[in-house]
Amino acid sequence: MSGSVIPVRRAKPEDARGVARVYIESWHDTYAAILPMRLLCAMTPRGQTARWRSAILARDEIVFVAENERGEIVGMASCGRSRDAALGFDGEVYTLYVDPACYGTGIGRALLAQAFVWMMERGYGSCVIWAHAKNNARFFYEKMGGRLIAERSGRLMGDAVSECAFGWHRLALAEADRA
Repeated sequence: MSGSVIPVRRAKPEDARGVARVYIESWHDTYAAILPMRLLCAMTPRGQTARWRSAILARDEIVFVAENERGEIVGMASCGRSRDAALGFDGEVYTLYVDPACYGTGIGRALLAQAFVWMMERGYGSCVIWAHAKNNARFFYEKMGGRLIAERSGRLMGDAVSECAFGWHRLALAEADRA
């Protein structure tokens, strides 16, 4: 897919299964050594499909999908109004996941760019993304122009989880390296 335009579109309810697959596979790949296995094993295709179908139908969130040449979902992102107004950012990307087999192909950038376009069209001027502190996606967000703006600790299934927030004061991605 590298070097070609990556199709990104608004998700439809029938995309929920593909979105769930990418979400689960990404979590298993990214968080296997970071989060407890009981949490990862609790993520079922049936449960995640229902969750993502609800998100796709929600009024306060939008879900985007990226497809490969065969029309298979290989990435997903969701966004909407910031859930933490105290940070001073009006938009938020809630999730952004790419099929692990497609890392490095530009899918994440295409999804983030589409989320930014959607937010700009609705009058948002800035964006925040929260990521697990040990998630390597933090380097992707920095490469895309996000700046570390906050850190927090929370709990996920009873376990402490550290997160980092990356913010964009302008909805623009950093220019790609021209190497």
